[in-house]
Amino acid sequence: MHADNDRPTVADRASVDLAVEVFSMLADATRVQIVLALRDTELAVNSLAEIVDKSPAAVSQHLAKLRLARIVLTRNEGTRIFYRLANEHASRLVAEALFQGEHSSSVDPAHHRGQQPTRSDRS
Repeated sequence: MHADNDRPTVADRASVDLAVEVFSMLADATRVQIVLALRDTELAVNSLAEIVDKSPAAVSQHLAKLRLARIVLTRNEGTRIFYRLANEHASRLVAEALFQGEHSSSVDPAHHRGQQPTRSDRS
């Protein structure tokens, strides 16, 4: 039997409930796109809105939820607010979900061939 200390086999109820909350928070296409956009950078609302093709008001509401869930953090620069991921875990969760999604539509998913999924693969 392979012992992997990085992966819990059974979690307590509180930890499971928190994990469900994280999955629930990420169970929205706009929030997933926001997490993907923030993977390697920080961005202001208007830039994020342009990237995810939503209104700044809608993106602001999603960011407020992600901030309450401690998935994103903010930095003020004058009157502008910049958003960044709080840590790498949300980005990894989203990447793994995209990979799992590839398995639903392909016997030989791109990530197993060392290729990055294309936009059409994700849609």
